[in-house]
Amino acid sequence: MSDAFSVDDRLKGVPLGTESFAIERIGEKKWNVLRGDVRFPAAVLKDSALRHNGAWMRRFLAASGALFAPHGKTTLSPELFRRQLEDGAWAITFANLGQVRAARRHGVARVVLANEVVDPAEVRWALRELATDPNFEMLWLVDSLDCVELLAAQAAAQPPGRPLELLVERGFAGGRAGCRDGAAALGVARAVYAAAPQLALRGVSGFEGLLSADDPAAEQTRVVAFLDSIVECAEACDREDLFGPGPILLSAGGSAFYDLAVARLSRRQLQRESKLVIRSGCYLTQDGGPYERAFARILARAPGAREQGEGLRPALELWAQVLSRPEPTRAVANLGKRDASFDAGLPRPFAFFRVGLHQAPVPLTGVATASLNDQHALLDVPADSPLRPGDQLGFGISHPCLTFDRWGLLFVVDDAYDVVSAVHTLF
Repeated sequence: MSDAFSVDDRLKGVPLGTESFAIERIGEKKWNVLRGDVRFPAAVLKDSALRHNGAWMRRFLAASGALFAPHGKTTLSPELFRRQLEDGAWAITFANLGQVRAARRHGVARVVLANEVVDPAEVRWALRELATDPNFEMLWLVDSLDCVELLAAQAAAQPPGRPLELLVERGFAGGRAGCRDGAAALGVARAVYAAAPQLALRGVSGFEGLLSADDPAAEQTRVVAFLDSIVECAEACDREDLFGPGPILLSAGGSAFYDLAVARLSRRQLQRESKLVIRSGCYLTQDGGPYERAFARILARAPGAREQGEGLRPALELWAQVLSRPEPTRAVANLGKRDASFDAGLPRPFAFFRVGLHQAPVPLTGVATASLNDQHALLDVPADSPLRPGDQLGFGISHPCLTFDRWGLLFVVDDAYDVVSAVHTLF
């Protein structure tokens, strides 16, 4: 089932006075961001960068044979899910069943739920969904005997007609969920096996993204050790023949270390057919902050990444207007915490455009975001800066996940900033 989505001026970025119309018709409006046809601030996605990044990741993963299940929580946008699936994604990954429900309403047929589920009501909803649609596939994570017991009991009381397919989650001390050692993980795997036919073990999963460190060598050592623990767990389960039908799945690979995940999980020695499932989500939009730096490290580590040509490009931009020049070295723009992520770095002004002066955005140097208020960006500018009220500024962002959730609608633009389509989000 799909929900129609309408655009009107209740959405940020849409010009005031715009009456409701279907999102699919937005290109007919012939809006251009730089011409001022939209309302500022506005969030835009560069179509050329989205296409480039999708093709780059497809080429990179093709060499390894890995399956791709990008994390949908990054964008939570059905239009971008569709783009990723058309680009070859095997599944879409989600963080909770609310996100899964939203994706199901827009036709996503295979999901990885990269989290534990402990709410019986949510489990019952998922069981109904599996029973109703035989084409729907979902992989769940478990990291405790309590969770196994809950899922088995609910599945026995409300049989979906097939086993729940589970991945044991490996974790690490100080991290999020996940079994903290191999013995605990093997114990959970044995419990899943014993709960047949309600449950079936399909593989082992983990998330290595929180193991980042300032020292690249130390970081790589920690990440490699953790990824090897996923392989060791899978091999231990395989020796005891604990896996259910289908290829054994080994899954990891957030947006900072997917090259290491491919390299280390490929070292598995299993008796049965197996597949890698990589889950990077931020590759599609990239950023100008932590993922830009992480990608530089990927290029330094992985020859296969360097062989794919130009690397990932930032696709997500925020455009705002200068509201005020109250002091010689201060400018104020209409962009704030309600519009941009700021947990991993403040928005970075990179381009300047003035209607009647420029034909295209020009690079902006010497200007930096000093701080954000709810609706304002306070900018440090040189005293001789030409910026004046009404000028448009393009901002790059850090951590795209926490920018997407501030926007109900993002304009997809070509390289001339003509609005060619749009995406909406389900946050």
